[in-house]
Amino acid sequence: MAHPISSMAATHSPSLSDLAAAKGIRFGSAVAGQGGGSWRNPALADLLKRECSILVAENEMKWQAIRPSPTAFDFAAFDDIARFAGQTKMALRGHTLLWHRSKWMPRWLEKHDFGPQPATAAARLMANHVETVCARYNGKITSFDVVNETVLPEDGILAQTALSKAMGSTEALVDLAFHTARMAAPGVELVYNDYMSWEPGNALHRMGVLRLLEGFRKRGTPVDALGIQSHLIAPVPDAAYQREWRRFVDEVVAMDYRLVITEFDVRDRDLPVDIPSRDRTVADTAKAYFETMLDYPQLRDVLAWGMVDAYSWLQGYEPRADKAEARGCLYDSHFRPKPVYAALAQAFVEARPRT
Repeated sequence: MAHPISSMAATHSPSLSDLAAAKGIRFGSAVAGQGGGSWRNPALADLLKRECSILVAENEMKWQAIRPSPTAFDFAAFDDIARFAGQTKMALRGHTLLWHRSKWMPRWLEKHDFGPQPATAAARLMANHVETVCARYNGKITSFDVVNETVLPEDGILAQTALSKAMGSTEALVDLAFHTARMAAPGVELVYNDYMSWEPGNALHRMGVLRLLEGFRKRGTPVDALGIQSHLIAPVPDAAYQREWRRFVDEVVAMDYRLVITEFDVRDRDLPVDIPSRDRTVADTAKAYFETMLDYPQLRDVLAWGMVDAYSWLQGYEPRADKAEARGCLYDSHFRPKPVYAALAQAFVEARPRT
């Protein structure tokens, strides 16, 4: 059941979208097709309309959602989200044309028989998927996560799936996805998106992403931006790790890539249960991160991975040992803005304008 929006949230002005837009930035959120985290929840719909200027589907465009078989597409759930975005005059991101991990592919795809010419068959399947999705949402989607998470965080090498094995290499598969997307959706921002932010222990992952981005440039693969998911882990990492992260981002933009924060929230699993203390640490973590990231004029879009704690993926994916509710979103489960909301609002106010 939807929670009523508190008077504090309902009267909060200006919105995050307004504050971001004043600096040439778009702010938005992921949204689901069903359940409390869906645009069908009137309270959440009102919140999204007030705070956001761009939306992305949480799961409804992934292969598992829209590809029931090798020859069929099911766009019903994403069509509804696209319709909601259009009716509310919000821009729309596409996530994702290829989530390149075997466990997130449809079962039929991982068992698919690609026949006597597997490279040709796999290329045809991949290109048809991209062309079909891009054609359906032509003029509605402004930015696509073309490929998602093909760099393995544990060692920085590229993931393999049935598709990439049939094609002969992961590079061949992802290059095809980007080239096809450029042809099918000219003028749309094409993004490589990955599960990363500035926490300790990500050095091999960062190196792998840089190798991939360098390879794109060498091969002439049409990639416009790096999508940085930004599922932050509180508290703020020490200064040495922050410097490592900045060096990484410097290398990315030096290769002429734009930046997109695609999936922001804060993971509070290891923080004390006390809510005021926990909320303050979450806010401090976000404040420090956005002070760094908004310093880059190449960053034009910031999207939260959900706005309200009750509907966050963190509740099920990464539950706290003490079973307390995760508090990693901008609004609590009663639709009240939290200190992290104020931290992000202030970061937008202090950001330098994009030109």
